[in-house]
Amino acid sequence: MIRKLRSTTSSKLPAVVAVALLLTVWQLVSVMGWVPKYMLPSPVDVAMVFVRELPTLWGHLLVTLQEAFIGLFLGVSIGFVFAVLMDAFDVLYKAVYPILIITQTIPTVAIAPLLVLWFGYEMTPKVVLIVLATFFPVTVGLLDGFKAVDKDEIGLLQSMGASRWQIFRHLKCPWALPQFFSGLRIAAAYSVVGAVISEWLGGFSGLGVYMTRVKKAFAFDKMFAVIFLISAVSLILMALVDLAERKCMPYRHIQDKTQKEK
Repeated sequence: MIRKLRSTTSSKLPAVVAVALLLTVWQLVSVMGWVPKYMLPSPVDVAMVFVRELPTLWGHLLVTLQEAFIGLFLGVSIGFVFAVLMDAFDVLYKAVYPILIITQTIPTVAIAPLLVLWFGYEMTPKVVLIVLATFFPVTVGLLDGFKAVDKDEIGLLQSMGASRWQIFRHLKCPWALPQFFSGLRIAAAYSVVGAVISEWLGGFSGLGVYMTRVKKAFAFDKMFAVIFLISAVSLILMALVDLAERKCMPYRHIQDKTQKEK
């Protein structure tokens, strides 16, 4: 137990020191007046504003999370269907995969105004934008996992009379789980960022709407408070994905732990 605690502490210590050093430098720059305080509030000022504005931020956060979760669920579902179909049908893969790549060259900020024009200022355009931002990493991750399956293992199962469904269920899905969770980790972070970006262009509530309001009032301390909140929520979502990965793939983490101990 003590050995595990020491290992965890030593692995986290550099990141903690780096963050503490960054906050210290930021505090000094703000206090010494090298940058006007209204443009760069100190971490202490941001923390005080965060506590004061927490009830308001909480209400906007719930709206943003609702949009993010709906968009993430749909994005992952669509990405899974696309990956399965493209893996099953080579013609579909050759036709659709280049289109998927092209869609990622279009900035989401450029798409957002069109979605608002088409769907209005309610939740629909925000969810659509999140789906567009999240389904790609899941699709590509799963597809790479499916394609990386050992051909000899597929041939072995086929020689034993396994159907395509059995091969998919017992071989391809377990094989693609690491890539799936890697894509899901990225998609989880994108879901919150996508929701905030979509809210910048119109809406009635949400963290993005709150940011546009405080920006017009030049309340940069509140802006920084929202930025930190968005970062914290994204990190929490990524941690939840890591937890789900540990539950679904405990054997992988046992192997990693054994290799580290060696």
